[in-house]
Amino acid sequence: MLKVQINSFGYKNRAILKDIAFDVAPGEHVALMGESGSGKSTLLKIIYGLLHVEEGSVFWGKKEALGPNFNLVPGEPYMKYLAQDFDLMPFISVEENIGQFLSVFERETHEERINELLELIEMMPYAKTKVKFLSGGQQQRVALARVLAQEPEVLLLDEPFGHIDNFKRSSLRRNLFLYLKKQGITVLTASHDPSDVLPFAERTLILENGTIIANENTKDLYNNPPNYYTASLFGQVNQVPMKLLKSYSEIDKSVLVYPHEFKFSDSSGLQVEVRQSFFSGGHYLNEGTAIDGTIIFFNSEKKQEEGTTIFLNVSLKTINKRLQVGQKTNS
Repeated sequence: MLKVQINSFGYKNRAILKDIAFDVAPGEHVALMGESGSGKSTLLKIIYGLLHVEEGSVFWGKKEALGPNFNLVPGEPYMKYLAQDFDLMPFISVEENIGQFLSVFERETHEERINELLELIEMMPYAKTKVKFLSGGQQQRVALARVLAQEPEVLLLDEPFGHIDNFKRSSLRRNLFLYLKKQGITVLTASHDPSDVLPFAERTLILENGTIIANENTKDLYNNPPNYYTASLFGQVNQVPMKLLKSYSEIDKSVLVYPHEFKFSDSSGLQVEVRQSFFSGGHYLNEGTAIDGTIIFFNSEKKQEEGTTIFLNVSLKTINKRLQVGQKTNS
């Protein structure tokens, strides 16, 4: 089990992380989400051993992961880290870059292992190409293959698909995370992209201002976000005053509603005037204004014309689960 305990970490008088404590089970995939500057990358660097922490510790089982004050070369042999800068060797080929990370005592299996990784990252046609001639996205895929070369027990990924084109990102994401799960590799992924998180991470940690504010099963966290900040990390979300949803309500609170959770009504519900309608592939994302000026985002199958007045409803089940404990509406 990976056990992380960081009481505090910062630079000079500025705190970056505080009161960080969590465990990751062997083979578990945990995501780190938070806005830029929330501490995700710093946390991964501490775990890997790039940064020294005075007040805290990182253990993998009974083995303590030590920082730069103890290790001349950062990192532990059972752990690999894919940073946002790729640190590749530009003047040698893709296959040579990957081969550099394979054991010198197993040369007879190098070719097989390199080909396996090239297939995984969909870079077989570029095996002989020098890295300097690759695009940023291709280089990121090579960097990914390098950290996988020796099959680490723990893999730390920092925005692993940020430079990769969308048409490659989807298949690579599926191939990679299914491979890691099959191999039983423990994974921590820091990402801004919900598509990296929702289908693959069993658990998600939410960081805000250097502190973990949520640590839950990913699906549960999405369905029952504790606050607007958490919900917004998964995509567009509305914070709707309860009185707009149920005019009879005496509860002076707001309810978090995702755009797909609104349902159309003929003549009753939340009255919204359409301002804009954005084609989003399988649906339209619409922006409208409620009678009190609240901006509302909602989905529809068809384009909504500007200036049209429509009525939206939210299920009582959704309303109840998004209000604080003890605050329930009556049907």
